[in-house]
Amino acid sequence: MQPLAALGEALLARGHEVALCTARNFEGLVAEYNVNFIPIEADYEAILNSKEGKKIFNGNPFAIKRNFNTLISPLVEGALNQFYQLAQASDLIIYRDKTLADVFIKQVNCLAIKVAMVPAMEKTIAFANPGMSGIKFPDFLNKWTYKVNQLRYPVLSKPIRNFHLKNGLKPTSTTGIKLPAIYGISSYFLERPTDWPNNHYLTGFWFSDHLQPLDPDLLKFLEAGPPPILLSFGSSPTKLKVASLVLHAHKMLNLRFIVVSGWSSWNSSELNNNKNIKIVSSVCYQLLLPRVKAMVHHGGIGTIAECLRAGKPMFICPVIYPLGDQNFWGLLAYKKGVGVKPIPLSKLSPEIFVKRLEQLIFDEQLYTNSQLMAKKINSENGLVKAVEIIQNLTNKYL
Repeated sequence: MQPLAALGEALLARGHEVALCTARNFEGLVAEYNVNFIPIEADYEAILNSKEGKKIFNGNPFAIKRNFNTLISPLVEGALNQFYQLAQASDLIIYRDKTLADVFIKQVNCLAIKVAMVPAMEKTIAFANPGMSGIKFPDFLNKWTYKVNQLRYPVLSKPIRNFHLKNGLKPTSTTGIKLPAIYGISSYFLERPTDWPNNHYLTGFWFSDHLQPLDPDLLKFLEAGPPPILLSFGSSPTKLKVASLVLHAHKMLNLRFIVVSGWSSWNSSELNNNKNIKIVSSVCYQLLLPRVKAMVHHGGIGTIAECLRAGKPMFICPVIYPLGDQNFWGLLAYKKGVGVKPIPLSKLSPEIFVKRLEQLIFDEQLYTNSQLMAKKINSENGLVKAVEIIQNLTNKYL
């Protein structure tokens, strides 16, 4: 949500009236950007941390089927209803594919632009669908892999059908919708595919200037020894395995760690009582990353962007695998020479973890490449470019 909130604030500064519609548990984050917040009545954090939610997150097909009608379907239908009402009252909507707005976009009287942090909206021969990055395809099948994007509509046919009936809408085809699209991604990191439509833009990353000061206890930890390894797996429920990896690496390499716990609870006495390991629930990466040695993380593009900006090499361990985009970014970081080769967390042993950390720490070329990449990333202003594109598009049609 942070890049989208930053984009909203940039549009607000140019005189637009902006609202950001997302889950209620992001209200505090959105408030920092002075953007009008319209909540979707869904607590994704609570679902993620529930027993059944964890089974769904781990890809348990029986849990997905069992909880579809009680957990998933109501969320989809409710979100569609709220976003449809918002679109009717707007001059322009900027939406992600995940909103499923394509099921009504042809039936609302407003302009629309798609937005993404993952380049999976448009087929290309340049790379396979990032959401299937853990599956190897021959290059000539790359375009075919994007057909999987359409599978969500039959899978979610029940809440979509209920949405159409409730709002008196006729079902419309979601194929052939050719809208402008902007991606908050740097072309220095991901080269723009030459076969994309002309109205698809890579703007550069959308960084926030909102800085939350580092906690005094964290500052003391940083000053008490050499730069630590920063480790974060977002809000993934992976703490037990990650804790054992951290403890083994500390023992074998005498490394210091900062662990960002996110939504997950890390009540581990072995970690909490170790003076060389610091656990924090959240942190400002822009302030912290310059003070660490390198980072280990799950491969979210927001975290990658912060590492690239700070010039810090990374080791990516995808949590969602073989599906999901995390492995896509991990392989790209490896090819660009700013990260070691990724390994899915499910396949990561303590011994392999130590070997990868040794590469991460001692390969000087990684640090040279990361610093060179940082200079390029910091020469861009993705938010300014994105706003200019949006304004040019709206001036053309409004």
